[in-house]
Amino acid sequence: MSDLAFDNGGAIAPSPCPPHRGGLAPWQLRRVLRMMGNLAGDHGLADLARECGISVGHFSRAFKQSAGMPPHQWLLERRVAQARHLLATSPSPIAEIAQQCGFADQSHLTRVFERITGTTPGRWRRQLPGVVPENEQPPVG
Repeated sequence: MSDLAFDNGGAIAPSPCPPHRGGLAPWQLRRVLRMMGNLAGDHGLADLARECGISVGHFSRAFKQSAGMPPHQWLLERRVAQARHLLATSPSPIAEIAQQCGFADQSHLTRVFERITGTTPGRWRRQLPGVVPENEQPPVG
């Protein structure tokens, strides 16, 4: 059925939405985004493709068409968004935030963060109003 659908009376009517060709099916996209929502998890393309029941190559092309960017880039952008949130709301050290967001280490977070935002996590945090730099945090206890 190309762009035809059945209305309530069973008659054939034009579909309100044109079919989405080439991308992931809605159920596939929901399932993959749920998996990738665990930012600290290790999301290999083979695992994501297997979850959708398609090849790695097909998955990569379909994800890019559906999400507007390759899977790895999508995941990195979500990890940086989470890091920005934690940098703004948590006094945790940057190294700890890096791990919480799924980066290998602080250096990895810094490289990706700077590539996406144009600044380092430390500089970004210091520019926030009312944020005390982590080396000036009061002692705990």
